[in-house]
Amino acid sequence: MGINSTEVAYNFGQLGSVFNDGTAAITPPTNKVFVAITMLADTTFDSSGGLKADNDSAGAGLEYIGTEAAAHNLSVASETTSSGGGGQQVDVSNSFPEGLTIFGRWTEIDLASGMIIAYIGD
Repeated sequence: MGINSTEVAYNFGQLGSVFNDGTAAITPPTNKVFVAITMLADTTFDSSGGLKADNDSAGAGLEYIGTEAAAHNLSVASETTSSGGGGQQVDVSNSFPEGLTIFGRWTEIDLASGMIIAYIGD
């Protein structure tokens, strides 16, 4: 069965984007997430709610980097088919360089410093 190009497009930010260079939180529309974040300047995220990851659909654990908890942080030898081990939580000391784009699923972004464009998807 083929892939519907419209469905694929909605997962890669074709639902819009948001620019932010302030410290107020931004959120996507209802039932949407931010699927990519491009850093327009060196950027740090607030330690509380700065990069709030969406849980995976199966509920097996946090699968996307964030400031609320570490993703893929199961104990060594406890990995599953959907979650790895050794991941760390992002905090305000972690700086993401200008020009970098990260991909994932986030329900809130709150900068400590920097400038971004966040892309919205399903």
